[in-house]
Amino acid sequence: MLVYPSALDLSTRHLRFLTARLAAHRAPCGTRWRRLSASRQALLVLAHLRLGHTYSQLAAGFDVGVSTVYRYIAEAVGLLAVRAPGLAAAVRAASPKAFVILDGTLLPIDRIAADRPFYSGKHKKHGMNVQVIADPHGKLLWASPALPGAVHDIKAARTHGIIDALTEAGLSCWADKGYQGAGGTVRVPFHGRWDLLSAGQRAVNAVHARIRALGEQTVATLKSWRLLRKLRCSTNRITALLQAVLTLHLASSDRG
Repeated sequence: MLVYPSALDLSTRHLRFLTARLAAHRAPCGTRWRRLSASRQALLVLAHLRLGHTYSQLAAGFDVGVSTVYRYIAEAVGLLAVRAPGLAAAVRAASPKAFVILDGTLLPIDRIAADRPFYSGKHKKHGMNVQVIADPHGKLLWASPALPGAVHDIKAARTHGIIDALTEAGLSCWADKGYQGAGGTVRVPFHGRWDLLSAGQRAVNAVHARIRALGEQTVATLKSWRLLRKLRCSTNRITALLQAVLTLHLASSDRG
């Protein structure tokens, strides 16, 4: 396999944050020697999450075995995933804000036609349903555990308890038509054909669409981590990968 230098479009804050977590984890383990230092392991993991490089590509680039790459990534993802905020913490952090934006997205996965629970009729592909919450500026605040792609957005929101949590906190939420009938503090656009809506309803929907566009920006931010654009791992590992990405994103944003 040919090896060449490559750039990683992340800041040094990401590298320092993950390196510190790995170094702190290694210390009590008493490991005297490893093939890669904590900083090199962190760089390997970031290349996997951000660029979607495969284990074999990383093994060649870092001059280690494929099994070593697997262990290093699993170790780092586990450390990051446990630091991801839960829904209650995210709602508390968002409570001072005027409102939040709720949106759902599909993370494509490598599955065959027989895997019906993972097939999204809306997106016409197999994937995992993930709910995201953003602040009024489109900044990602929280991402839910992944559910099979056949689950509709409103059912996913109810399954995770998002609607109840936002309503109990009295936090207004803007969402698209996929959340019609959610109730609570969730606001959705008026339903119906554009030419059948009143002038007032059209104006409300236009404002709603401008606000909702920030939710699309949040999803784009999440999928800038290219591994999430096409997941080829077990569906049981996707939530941990998603939480690891969320932790890295929030850590960088908080320090930025």
